[in-house]
Amino acid sequence: MGKQTTHILFLCTGNSCRSQMAEGWARALAGPQIEARSAGIEAHGKNRGAIAVMKEAGIDISKQESTRLMPEMLDWADYVVTVCGHADEHCPVVPPGTRKQHWPLDDPAKARGSEDEIMAVFRATRDEIERRVRALVNRLAE
Repeated sequence: MGKQTTHILFLCTGNSCRSQMAEGWARALAGPQIEARSAGIEAHGKNRGAIAVMKEAGIDISKQESTRLMPEMLDWADYVVTVCGHADEHCPVVPPGTRKQHWPLDDPAKARGSEDEIMAVFRATRDEIERRVRALVNRLAE
């Protein structure tokens, strides 16, 4: 009998940037035994900077939806990963048996400076999210 599918929900404030990148990385790095989604406490639409830096890495997140967290998403998830402090503080109680992790990632959408400086912040966030998602996927594959 095959392994059961593991469901990961990445959660942030607006589901526009960090959680979108995490979902994209999980879809790219995980095998068929892992399904990933993302949501926000609110839905703010997708961030162009996040889409651009993920495209640089060969991952198209432009078709992903910016969605607001719904109770059935928590029921679906085996893991809930909050990627910002606001989402961690405002995340509803997860169902029994659902594991929750918090990744305190700075919001690249709040970066200031020249276009190059702002995009450098987006790339650093993208790379940190890749590192964390890769570690999670590898741990779940064991």
